[in-house]
Amino acid sequence: MKAVALYESGVFLCNGAPCPGNCDRDASSARKKTIAASILAAHNTDTNHDQDVLKIRFDALISHDITYVGIIQTARASGLEKFPVPYALTNCHNSLCAVGGTINEDDHVFGLSAAKKYGGIYVPANQSVIHSYAREQLALCGGMILGSDSHTRYGALGTMAVGEGGPELVKQLLCNTYDILAPEVVLVYLTGKPRRGIGPHDVALALVGAAFPGGFVKNRILEFVGPGVANLSMDFRNGIDVMTTETTCLSSIWTTDEVTKAFYETHGRGEYYAPLAPEDGAYYDRMIEIKLDEVESMIALPFHPSNAYTIHEFNARAAELLAGVEAEAAQLFPGAPLSLTGKVDANGVHADQGVIAGCAGGMYESICEADAILKTGDVGDGAFSLSVYPTSIPVSLELTRQGVTASLLAQGAIIKPSFCGPCFGAGDVPANNGLSLRHTTRNFPNREGSKPGEGQISCVALMDARSIAATAANGGVITAATDLDYDFAPLPYQFDASPYQKRVYNGYGNPQPDTALVMGPNITDWPAQYALADNLLVELAAVIRDPVTTTDELIPSGETSSYRSNPLRLAEFALSRRCPEYVGRSKAVAAQEKDRRAGEISEKLHKALSCVGDADALAQNTQFGSCLFANKPGDGSAREQAASCQKVLGGFANICYEFATKRYRSNCINWGILPFTLDAGTPFPYTEGDFVFVPDIREKLIAGAEQFDATVICADGTTAPLTLYVKGLTENEKQIILDGCLMNYYANGNK
Repeated sequence: MKAVALYESGVFLCNGAPCPGNCDRDASSARKKTIAASILAAHNTDTNHDQDVLKIRFDALISHDITYVGIIQTARASGLEKFPVPYALTNCHNSLCAVGGTINEDDHVFGLSAAKKYGGIYVPANQSVIHSYAREQLALCGGMILGSDSHTRYGALGTMAVGEGGPELVKQLLCNTYDILAPEVVLVYLTGKPRRGIGPHDVALALVGAAFPGGFVKNRILEFVGPGVANLSMDFRNGIDVMTTETTCLSSIWTTDEVTKAFYETHGRGEYYAPLAPEDGAYYDRMIEIKLDEVESMIALPFHPSNAYTIHEFNARAAELLAGVEAEAAQLFPGAPLSLTGKVDANGVHADQGVIAGCAGGMYESICEADAILKTGDVGDGAFSLSVYPTSIPVSLELTRQGVTASLLAQGAIIKPSFCGPCFGAGDVPANNGLSLRHTTRNFPNREGSKPGEGQISCVALMDARSIAATAANGGVITAATDLDYDFAPLPYQFDASPYQKRVYNGYGNPQPDTALVMGPNITDWPAQYALADNLLVELAAVIRDPVTTTDELIPSGETSSYRSNPLRLAEFALSRRCPEYVGRSKAVAAQEKDRRAGEISEKLHKALSCVGDADALAQNTQFGSCLFANKPGDGSAREQAASCQKVLGGFANICYEFATKRYRSNCINWGILPFTLDAGTPFPYTEGDFVFVPDIREKLIAGAEQFDATVICADGTTAPLTLYVKGLTENEKQIILDGCLMNYYANGNK
């Protein structure tokens, strides 16, 4: 896409502009001049001051109500006494208390009791989505925030934020560190000014479409600078920034200015502002240039935000591109045929639904401009509907005071409370074969709530709120906002803190240890896990050969959210939408491992071990578990349950060519799942029911080995050698795997 250009070679930033990496400067020392490097160095607790291996402590933590119960339960089992830093528990995912009886609200009651007991911040349901609250109340220039949600991104506010699985927050709650190798930093250089009708999602989708496919920024930090930054409002910057997660970068940071300062002052937190800019001569490992004036109205087709096109190109090729989506759906979900090409006629492409919501779409400025665009028409009385979810009560309050809410309602839109549901399939679920246009963060399969295993399928295309409003004004025919003539003058925003002052419980620094945790019947402790044995034998319980496997496929969103506090019940959903047989296969393996630990060896286990040695002898010190193979697993959500559900079912390994994200690999490690990789090009023709035997795994891990000679035992008894790798484990990560999981690691007295 012409608006976004990628440069793989390193560059220096000289006098505010990029210059070639081969100029006469020292790259090694210049790396320390980036904003990212200065923030990381300030938060690195390594007493050896080793800037290559970082041990980070964060300034604040944040979780929502499908992650915080498990985090607190794990930390409590590991000796938690109080929250050492501000920790906000928001209630924006399980807000619809309509599934599973009382159990969603039971989680909320637990969260409030935990905030009181340990000194936390509790944000009641529908007050704010997680990332809006963090922007409004926790961000600080030069600070770092860790969240148990993958879209934890506050870089536009000068805060380096990271989304990780729950166990990484547990480490912080126990005053331990987030250990990573020093990441590379990518310069994102912005020039120009967006045209009328272009919004943050247009820029973000153009960026994701360019950067995601080749892993250009994977596990790197994006640093946004350049003259174009000054041409963006704070909402616009935040809207781009939150979507950097979809590039698979580790984090993001932006230069700050008077616009940033005004945001902090508006929210009554002016003391948390500080000017941030790279030093002259800063060196970046790669560069992305975004010409804001050349960005067009964008659409990301199912089933990934990187499947991005300009709306004009999409409309010109709609039948062809939608046929491609149908073909991909047929491959992924053969039992649920998707029909989209019928939505194309002489008038254009007809969508069924528009949704503006969440941390990306529900911001004040986007909703105000969407209202101005919608005034050129109205939603109408056809199949198309429009729902708008303001991102927080303060935003909703100001929209009401400015008359925007009344105007949207008068034009046929529906205003709904602050809620993340439309982003993960728990709100505004469209009809079968429906095409929903959403200004939300993701459009993975099932993120709109369909159940392909039951023959129900629909899909999401991502668009900016402005083009969604243009589409609504055009009777549901997909329309670029840049094609409409409309009047819009930005409305001033005043932040009213009174809803938070009256409803949010802020107990940071004032724990009440005598407070009893309120435990509903669905809140259960984690089942016992065991240390890694001398040898490991795993049976392939699922073999997925898709290019990328998302965490939503590993553990679905939507209907599962009510069971996030019940590990055993939640595990029943593992891979249910991608490989429904996985749970049964894993349970069968776990039952045999239970018998082995009791001294009874199943015929199946005995037969497999006899292919590699003395079965009776090996059975004494060989752990038997299930295994997932996928080409590239773990794209998407930070939810630890993608790994913990495998472990609860007896999973002990993932085998892949590479992990899609650091956070999913970390989740596997923290749950004692061996994160095995294969060399690129290594054939893996094996299938469910085949075994992989890894001898001396414990001894080799202790010795620091990264290469493991394994044997594949096929169902017919034939064997084949296989070389597996576990690279780059820290000493703590190694011990966590040896102990069986993070809880065991802490129970054994480790810190």
